[in-house]
Amino acid sequence: MSCAQTFSDYAFRSLGYGERLLPKTDITFCEQVVLIGSGMIWNVYFGVLAIIFGFIFATALAFARVNGGAVLRWPADIFVFVFRGSPLFIQFFFAYELFVQIPRMGFEWDLGFMVLSAQTSWLTKAWLGALVVLFLNTSAYSAEIFTGALRAVPKGDVEAANAFGMNGRTKFRRIVFPTMLRLAWPSYSNEAIFLFHSTALIFFSGFPAWRRKGDGLYYANYFAENTFNPFVAYPIVAVYFILLTLLIVGFFGLVNKRLNKHIPDAPKVKFRFATVIGR
Repeated sequence: MSCAQTFSDYAFRSLGYGERLLPKTDITFCEQVVLIGSGMIWNVYFGVLAIIFGFIFATALAFARVNGGAVLRWPADIFVFVFRGSPLFIQFFFAYELFVQIPRMGFEWDLGFMVLSAQTSWLTKAWLGALVVLFLNTSAYSAEIFTGALRAVPKGDVEAANAFGMNGRTKFRRIVFPTMLRLAWPSYSNEAIFLFHSTALIFFSGFPAWRRKGDGLYYANYFAENTFNPFVAYPIVAVYFILLTLLIVGFFGLVNKRLNKHIPDAPKVKFRFATVIGR
């Protein structure tokens, strides 16, 4: 089988398209690259959605910790402490056990003329349950970063906004939030990289791959077991994560440049070698 045919058969297998059966004998290097790359689609899915929703929730948590009263600050502090203080793998384990128990309890609302029930069994699948755990975890770490950035916003900028008569919404949109992003962005880019790397833990958690739609490590483990050679499949996964990290660094670098476009570039210092002539 040519590499082009392999790509046609397995490129989107992790999404349910293409050949259903995995190669068992005479496994080629191309098959490993294509199938592991197919599984990496799920790693990107987990990372992108967790980052997007985690960014929004983390921003709310940060403002609750800095500007909220005790009613908002204490729950936010406890949430951040719990998810930053416990290992991510343990969070996967406890979340899976909890999500397994929820469907057994059932959620029904009797409206008199009809009964509404909530379907919660989807939480036990990796595509949703594991995503929820990653979302909560990255929200806690990002909230700590944003909290520090909010507290570092210069008071002079806020006082100037008040002097111009800006209301709370305008001040947040034009002064506080952009300044917070500029201060937090370098650290937040590291959190994004760590989050994408953490998606590899989903394979080892209790969340099963729905209809065998596994991530990159799912296929790497399959090839390692069938070829008895882990020194091919696992390095392929590592290379994919390195390439993904380069994309993240590039994207966050462009955003950082956009956030700081008003800051002039520092002049480049040219070094010259001078000849010292003795007396």
